[in-house]
Amino acid sequence: MIAKLRSEKGRWVDYIIEFSRSIDNLVGYFDLLASFSTVKKKPSRLDFYFDVFLQQKEDKSISGYVTEIERYNEYIRDCPEDGEKRFLDAVKLEYAEFESLYEKSLENQQESKQDLLQFVMKNSTFLNRDENRWMLSVVEVIRTTSLYFQPQIRTKIINEGWASYWHETLFLQDDRIGGHEVEYAAINAKVTAMPRVGLNPYALGMRLLAYLESQAEAGKISYDYERIHDQHRRKRYNKSTGKGKEFIFFVRENYCDSMLVNAFIDQEFVDRHKLFVADKRLNKERMTWEYYVKSRKAVHYKQMVADSLYHPPSVNIHVDEDNTLVINHIFEGKPLFQEYIEGTLLGLEYMWGDKVSMYTMEPEPVKAPPGGGPPPGEETSPREIRWKRFRYTMKDRKMSRTLVD
Repeated sequence: MIAKLRSEKGRWVDYIIEFSRSIDNLVGYFDLLASFSTVKKKPSRLDFYFDVFLQQKEDKSISGYVTEIERYNEYIRDCPEDGEKRFLDAVKLEYAEFESLYEKSLENQQESKQDLLQFVMKNSTFLNRDENRWMLSVVEVIRTTSLYFQPQIRTKIINEGWASYWHETLFLQDDRIGGHEVEYAAINAKVTAMPRVGLNPYALGMRLLAYLESQAEAGKISYDYERIHDQHRRKRYNKSTGKGKEFIFFVRENYCDSMLVNAFIDQEFVDRHKLFVADKRLNKERMTWEYYVKSRKAVHYKQMVADSLYHPPSVNIHVDEDNTLVINHIFEGKPLFQEYIEGTLLGLEYMWGDKVSMYTMEPEPVKAPPGGGPPPGEETSPREIRWKRFRYTMKDRKMSRTLVD
């Protein structure tokens, strides 16, 4: 199909491919997973009032939220049969806009606010013109391909670890390896050796699975074991459950990388494999960068691994009255890559057919006070950073950047 379109439309096909690929990580992967659920529950008015409506009101404090909960409980105590209905009637009297906002939320629930490609395909007047409908086929190919690879990119550590684990297990059990142990060890070490600096998903995944197998085999993945704080008792703890293999098959089937890292990297695992977080600093005497052990704590090692995992930005999408596509980046402590913003918005403006705005947070280092540096011989502490909100606007292929607050 792509080859045929190239022969008809020329380079415009490649433009659409590149424009689509610049945002192909903003697809509704979790929305797609949720659609497989057999239970599709519509949120009640009560849920909407407490979970959405109250929390979006600027003048509602935490104490006000608690007061509303107490008011609801009073209605239920006084009128057990229809207390909820009476409470909602009182809410509608107080907030005339409540019912219309609830109905609007049900409409918006049907449309993913995370899948930017799907949103543009559905709502772009430019793409839906008769002469441009061929572009929709190209965009859908990019979107479908991205959705196909989402599970793979989210399970790199566990996939590569699983392959390395069974590669080592099966090879060492094979009698034909006799006499070739050194060659095998040399080749295997090139793949599964733990680097001192950086991350090797093959090595980390294999060691995590082997660690989980031994822990489950001894019954250490249990509440009883977690309650033991004495290190000597923890080392001697062994229930001989025989369920090690069963547990790693369960993990392989049900866990992604982020779940695996957050659930199972603990201090015992870090100590067993002598893992640490490395950093580099400037040696002012030699004027060279040198690496040093920054931390041997599991919480810091876990954070280092988690920071390296695939985590696309989360966004909310809506359209203003003047048909401006507005993208609100939900800030999670990591800024966007500034060098990609202009090109991405340029392609998005072309596919949308109108102005595009994006809100995001960017860091601004705080200037240190005069003479506020560390004493000689001590390390420089990280500079304080203040985050500010900016609006990027792309109109007529020209980008502007404005400080919002």
